[in-house]
Amino acid sequence: MRGLSVMTLFLNPIVFISGLLIGSFLNCVIYRMELSYKGKKASALKGRSFCPMCGHVLTWFDLIPLISFFILKRKCRYCEKKISWQYPLVEISTGLMFVLILNFLKLQITDYELLITFLYLSLISCFLIIIFVYDLKHFIIPDRFLFPSIILVFIYLIITNYELLITNYLFSALGACLFFLIIFLISKGKWLGFGDVKLAFFMGLFLGFPSILAGLFFSFLIGAIIGIILIAFKKKGLKSEIPFGPFLILGTYIAFFWGREIIKWYLNLFNP
Repeated sequence: MRGLSVMTLFLNPIVFISGLLIGSFLNCVIYRMELSYKGKKASALKGRSFCPMCGHVLTWFDLIPLISFFILKRKCRYCEKKISWQYPLVEISTGLMFVLILNFLKLQITDYELLITFLYLSLISCFLIIIFVYDLKHFIIPDRFLFPSIILVFIYLIITNYELLITNYLFSALGACLFFLIIFLISKGKWLGFGDVKLAFFMGLFLGFPSILAGLFFSFLIGAIIGIILIAFKKKGLKSEIPFGPFLILGTYIAFFWGREIIKWYLNLFNP
């Protein structure tokens, strides 16, 4: 345990900084995806980064994750317009998520199987962060990141646990998807969008049973709490639309990291 603790202390800052760098790239992906949906040609892998307000090409010292945002006092160096808080928040969230995965797995550099799992979970997290932000801003769950997430989970489960994929995870995915599809059809798309139906399929496949129950419970709970707060502060009305994808993603994370412990605690309340 002592060796593991030292290893974790060594890896945490490295993984966090790596997360900041990748988070900066995710911001680029999100912005250029917004441009592509507007009919403009944009690729996250091609072209220099530029200010979204004035279009000025940015230099390397304008793009240092987290640091540049505060050094520049949240302003573009060239047009002095405000920079969105999305940029540092995505960078910090990515870094913290990578660290959380690292500590959840108790990863050591010499454990190659866990290293592959870490890379798998980190890539899934990148996709989910993009979906979270994009749905929050535009009420759209982009298929170009949701479908690869589903395929990636399928491949990982086929390689690591084919039997459970067939007997647990696939049924969990279909059950969650069917539940949301019924809500979608009954409400005629007014209570949630079809993107949420597809995201529920991913949740079930990623979490399996019984963790999917915790994921859905916390998704609806967090959504209800945030909705009540927004209505109380008159930011939204009773008929206002609120994107549900971010709550599903938050529920997914809670269920993945702590779902089994929460379910076990809940069941022990009835079996002391």
